[in-house]
Amino acid sequence: MPVIDRIAAYADELTAIRRDLHEHPELGFEEVRTSGIVAEKLKSWGVEVTTGLGKTGVVGVLKGAKPGRTIGLRADMDALPIHEETNLAYASKNPGVMHACGHDGHTTMLLGAAKYLSETKDFAGTVVFIFQPAEEGLGGARAMLADGLFDKFPCDEIYGLHNSPYHAPNQIGVKPGAAMAGSNFFDITITGRGAHGAMPQASKDPVVIASALVGQIQSIVSRNVDPTKPAVVSVTQIHSGSAYNVIPNTATLAGTIRYFDAAVGELISERMTELCEGAAKSYGVDIALDLRNVFDVLMNDPALSDELAAVATPLVGAENVSIKEELVMGSEDFADMLRVVPGAYCTVGHGGDVPLHNPGFVLDDGILPVGASLLARLAETRGAAA
Repeated sequence: MPVIDRIAAYADELTAIRRDLHEHPELGFEEVRTSGIVAEKLKSWGVEVTTGLGKTGVVGVLKGAKPGRTIGLRADMDALPIHEETNLAYASKNPGVMHACGHDGHTTMLLGAAKYLSETKDFAGTVVFIFQPAEEGLGGARAMLADGLFDKFPCDEIYGLHNSPYHAPNQIGVKPGAAMAGSNFFDITITGRGAHGAMPQASKDPVVIASALVGQIQSIVSRNVDPTKPAVVSVTQIHSGSAYNVIPNTATLAGTIRYFDAAVGELISERMTELCEGAAKSYGVDIALDLRNVFDVLMNDPALSDELAAVATPLVGAENVSIKEELVMGSEDFADMLRVVPGAYCTVGHGGDVPLHNPGFVLDDGILPVGASLLARLAETRGAAA
């Protein structure tokens, strides 16, 4: 496979970096060690570095040998609150925290691209390397934007990628237009009245109310949303009670809404609000709904999606590059950056059959030179584009 030879020669170094990051995972906005390593390596390669953007984010700027456009390349750095069960020699040393989504690999790929571009400088324009914190639902992209990411480092285009154990090794896919779902998270707190378990008539049982709400909430999509517009509502948490013979005072529900049309997201939110208000009146209890947008719909620029595919083709072969049609109900906060700067986000397949966000997930290190080569070629090609 014709990845960039110079980057292929970095394979052992990239693997060592990735495994070190894997061994020392950090949660969102806590990536102090990770961002320190990123900043140190960029500086050692002559890249101009800014730290502290979005709390723990790092931005590197590198100018090429010729004038041209400014291309942003982004990777995420945070891990997940999952206890690792891989038994790897380099498994997480931070109990309850694991790189179960491969962000250690994304960070390493972008470092590999930065190392290569800093050594060759055979490109036009400027490259902005964006190492983002807190992608996993904590708003890291929005934090960087709030700190003036694209005011301080304006970009003409921006690109990102995600590893994929769901596709064959070295397969690169990109979906033009709407590609990944927008997402809201919700928390519902039901405050009723507790009582003895043998005397339910003295209670306003929040467990019964919560159970009823689960069924009502999960029917919002099937009975309110146009069936031609994909959407999901999932209640993923129920918490209440602590004893066999006590009806508790409170119960809480939590979950997520996914959609590809903002109007659908608003409709679902409105119906959820109405259901909670109606249940509160019906049962004579207090119900508080905390409903918040976490991810926007990820929109890939159609023309730049084609450009990404064109850049990927010489690296992995035309048979391994696809313009995808299927929507992905998962979410990604790179969407927030794409709302400001046009660009594209793709997947890169690798070996292994354990899904993302699983305590047994293992990233195939063979993907590192592939991802690094793709990012580097995007900088070289798009920086010189007319």
